[in-house]
Amino acid sequence: MLVLFVAINMSATNKCYNDIKNYVYPENVAKSPKLFSYMPDEKTYLILSDDGKSILQYGIDNGELLGTILDVTLTRENTIKNIQGFTISPCGTKLLVYNNASKIYRRSFDAEFYVFDIKRNILKPLSTNHKRQRAPIFSNDGRMVAFVAQNNIYIKKLDYDSEVAVTVDGRLNSIINGVPDWTYEEEFSVDSSIAWSPDNLMLCYIKYNEDEVQTYSLPIYGGICEKTEFQLYPSQYQYKYPKSGTNNAKVSVHCYNIETRKTMSIGIDMSRVEYIPMISYTNDPNKLVIATLNRNQNKFELLLANPKTTIVKSLYKDETNAWIDQICYTNIKLYDDYFVVSSARSGFNHLYKYSYLGVELEQITNGNYDVLNYYGNDKKGVHYFLSTKSGAINRVVSKIDKKGNIVDVSKSDGCASAIFSPLMNYYVLNYSNSSQPPIYALYNSMNKEIRILESNKDILSKYSMMPKREFFTITHRDIDLNAYIIKPIDFNENKKYPLIMTHYNGPSSQTVLNKWSVDWENYFAMQGYIVVCVDGRGTGGRGQSFQNVVYKNLGYYETLDLIAAANYMSTKQYVDSNRIGIYGWSYGGYETLMAISQNENPYSAAVAIAPVTDWRFYDTAYTERFMLTPQENEDGYINSSTLNLVNNVKCPLLIMSGTSDDNVHISNTMEYASSLVEAGKYCDLFLFPNMNHSINECGARAVVYTKMLNYFDKNLGKR
Repeated sequence: MLVLFVAINMSATNKCYNDIKNYVYPENVAKSPKLFSYMPDEKTYLILSDDGKSILQYGIDNGELLGTILDVTLTRENTIKNIQGFTISPCGTKLLVYNNASKIYRRSFDAEFYVFDIKRNILKPLSTNHKRQRAPIFSNDGRMVAFVAQNNIYIKKLDYDSEVAVTVDGRLNSIINGVPDWTYEEEFSVDSSIAWSPDNLMLCYIKYNEDEVQTYSLPIYGGICEKTEFQLYPSQYQYKYPKSGTNNAKVSVHCYNIETRKTMSIGIDMSRVEYIPMISYTNDPNKLVIATLNRNQNKFELLLANPKTTIVKSLYKDETNAWIDQICYTNIKLYDDYFVVSSARSGFNHLYKYSYLGVELEQITNGNYDVLNYYGNDKKGVHYFLSTKSGAINRVVSKIDKKGNIVDVSKSDGCASAIFSPLMNYYVLNYSNSSQPPIYALYNSMNKEIRILESNKDILSKYSMMPKREFFTITHRDIDLNAYIIKPIDFNENKKYPLIMTHYNGPSSQTVLNKWSVDWENYFAMQGYIVVCVDGRGTGGRGQSFQNVVYKNLGYYETLDLIAAANYMSTKQYVDSNRIGIYGWSYGGYETLMAISQNENPYSAAVAIAPVTDWRFYDTAYTERFMLTPQENEDGYINSSTLNLVNNVKCPLLIMSGTSDDNVHISNTMEYASSLVEAGKYCDLFLFPNMNHSINECGARAVVYTKMLNYFDKNLGKR
């Protein structure tokens, strides 16, 4: 009988796993068109063929195939089996293509790059001295390529087929030239730190000195996914990871003269600067713009440097009582006579136009909404931007003319985004809402639709029986919190259902959005659960006062709001107040642990995935942005630590983590488990060997949610 029970139980688990795979990554991802790589005249564009064997050229206005630019079977001098990606030179005569890419962190990778001369049909390795390269970038005349290999910068001079070393001091876990360290890539979304001058005579770059940053080691085990060579003897991956309150990499800006081969340092007062998240040239070779932040990230300054003289002056400053939002220093547009920058000085994030003398020329947008992206302006002076002007749960693409007239170019009810061509002559608009899968359409500068690129009609039929999101608000302490609910298809308000609260709730984030989404929530609702998500205080899209309340006090207001939302839902006649579960991943995992650690919380079971358990364990740039350093905010760190609250945990708890998580280290989970043991408690633990923060390789994502469903089934009672 025991054998029969186990067999039946495993059969049910396997069925659940096979069913849930259709609702989670990667099966749940809607289709999107391939990104256009526009030729310089913007009359045609290039895309990679589905088989990766060729690069095809299409007419923009009619979408007709005009020809094959590159065929891997027909190239001269060298051939490759396939292409994974490519970029076009600014002059449109050459391509950089790559294959055999190997992922490094979230955005970065190295690969084997080749230069393809379109007219001559010649394919050559980018470098014969370095088999793999990273972050290559054409000079503006297309005659040179700068790239990074083994932490050093090199320039390939295509006319002479020669290679020059710009730096020679690069060393693993010590000096990085031209590409970001882990912190900058993860927390500032940087993937390259190189800038060519418009006249092609200078190459400027950021150097990262990691010598004073402590090393972190991740275990590497054998397993079915990869790395089977480590089954007998596990290995380690070591990299520099600065935890809150410890030393960051020291950054500096340097400029290399192509003709003299001499390098000069840009003299920045580093006593006021901790981070340099961006360098970029204007259209003037004597004007290099450098974005800087202090360590607390509440003072942002743009510097204007002349790389030829190394003279630096202040161009623009912004300061806040909390933290400067990332959009302010990552979404700057530089034009001939002015630049456009974002600021939340009014209480909401808006766009401002400045001269290179540092004089404010115009406030472009204004109102009680946040601008979330600035796309640029066209030749008529019309600015395009993304905002929350129709409500925090929506995303609207709009344009504003010189007179201040705003016209929405996307629907106001739902979530849109756009990708513009370099000259702003065309854009691809992506729109969806909770019941409409993403539609991608190509538009011209007159905002006229040219054609639909992807409608995702098959997605509607695939998930036709899926329960949809319903949006509502929960009022807590006179504040309306945005939320959504997903109910079982056969929902009966006279019946009692178990409830799962899902959330993220990190500062500036948003989870409650009116956009298309298929994920575990839909599948769980089909299995008889009600799923509710709420965005508590500290989340984005609602201005500074709503967002900044969590400053120096992470885990307090969000937790109050989560518990209040659960208590509110428990008053509904269709919710079984004795069967409420809570789930979260990453910051959501942290918040899950905080919520179940409060006295008189309503939760009967909890699942936390890859949770931060103490902010002393997380990286400097993210943590200190909201919490300052542990030395400056000792009480804040103590109060926000889940390790200090384990005595209050009463409900069953499952924690799942990847052992190779370079973001939220597995040590967070281990320290939490140790604190539980010390308190005479325990939790259920499931680990994913060699998996990173996403836990999505080798079908692992379906395992995550199968395990979670079984756990809630067990501890909330059968549905």
